[in-house]
Amino acid sequence: MNAPPLTRSLSHELSAYIAGADARAIPPQALDAARLFMLDTLAVAWAGSEAPGCREIHATLADAGGRADSTAWGFGGRLPATAAALLNGTTAAALDFDSLSRYAPVHVPIVVLPAALAIAERKHASGSDFLAALTIGSDVLCRLGAAVELPHRGFFYTSAFGGIGAAAAAARLLRLDVEQTRHALGLAFCQAGGTQQANIEPSLSKRMLSGFAARAGVDAALLAERGITAPADIIEGQFGLFALYQQGNAGRLVDKLGIEFRNTELSVKKFPSCGCNHTAIAATLKLVQRYDLKPDDVDAIEVTVSPYIDRISGMEYDPGANPQVAAQFSIRYSIACALVRRRLGLAEIDAAAATDPQIVRHVRKVSVIVDPALTGERGPVTVMLRTRTHGEISERVEHVPGSVESPLSQAELDEKFGECFGRGVHPLDAAQVDALSTRVNNVASWPDMATFFDGFTAGGNTAKKR
Repeated sequence: MNAPPLTRSLSHELSAYIAGADARAIPPQALDAARLFMLDTLAVAWAGSEAPGCREIHATLADAGGRADSTAWGFGGRLPATAAALLNGTTAAALDFDSLSRYAPVHVPIVVLPAALAIAERKHASGSDFLAALTIGSDVLCRLGAAVELPHRGFFYTSAFGGIGAAAAAARLLRLDVEQTRHALGLAFCQAGGTQQANIEPSLSKRMLSGFAARAGVDAALLAERGITAPADIIEGQFGLFALYQQGNAGRLVDKLGIEFRNTELSVKKFPSCGCNHTAIAATLKLVQRYDLKPDDVDAIEVTVSPYIDRISGMEYDPGANPQVAAQFSIRYSIACALVRRRLGLAEIDAAAATDPQIVRHVRKVSVIVDPALTGERGPVTVMLRTRTHGEISERVEHVPGSVESPLSQAELDEKFGECFGRGVHPLDAAQVDALSTRVNNVASWPDMATFFDGFTAGGNTAKKR
């Protein structure tokens, strides 16, 4: 049965932009941001390949067999495009070290990049076409996040919205027309899901939500390419995204579409922890360094947060069966760890650190105070320490380190990338990190994205042939 003709609407405007945007008109700063967050996402995924659950997910996907389309980052070899998107989206999220969006809790590159690279490798796209698709898909997902209206309903927006951004990038690389693109977005929306319950109830499923969205976007675009249809008005329809999942502002979604690119407002994470914890970590580290505090000099700690931050990371700390996930999503653990270890890097979310009796002892000193007047999703946060030597001392931090308002230095970026690429299933040495960084920075001139990872991963098809 033929689908009815598509009419113009908000969803049509978005589809027309994706299919028709002139790559030559994309501002240089938007392309620069796409390259930066491509490198950042690859780095955290490389380290994430050895995080709990990721080897098992890789083994499951490899055992299923299929076409050798796209690279399994960090593991090496190739998987079908949909499987690669799922795996790479999962490893990129696993350490919670990926980038943040300015306006809403939407993690953009860990969804859009896995989908864009999976299709770019499968279709032997040029580096310039890939970079344009990555930038456009990222802009779409950033805009969906920016359109969110309070209050939050409890969906995890990275997965609920992410498939649409992933489908945008995939559709662009497949050169779908406006109608096909609109169907791709609709097919992605039909697979939308994800809940913040996975944030507050630590489990390995949390790190798969971005992978599910990346896979949905790839699947949706490939199906639309073959003529599969979907609802047309998936944004503003009676049972569309805004009606069912989260109220949204149409103006923020499409204002200056194709002129201003929201991917320039993403931020590189300084700490491998939930974004809700970063201002508290920064405040604690400032106090520790300013006063040269010893952990046992601190008798009590209070952290004042917004209701949203409390909902996501203010729960009692219980390492339980998933200590790494528990550590990543606990503001209490984050503060105690910063006090005891004077840092919070990848080693500080390993299971050994997450269950370290010395840190756990200080976790019990942390009280979370909720201020209903605060509406921020990541700040401001105030940390107050009651000390024996200095009395009550406090620090208020407004902006997350790495944000547009508080950017990381090049030295801090290099330190993060080196630490991440030096871990994982197949660590890279310093020379390889430099070479891969150069390749990412020059991706627009790469002739065939199917060869982009040559020299950096083990070869072969890791999918098990039946």
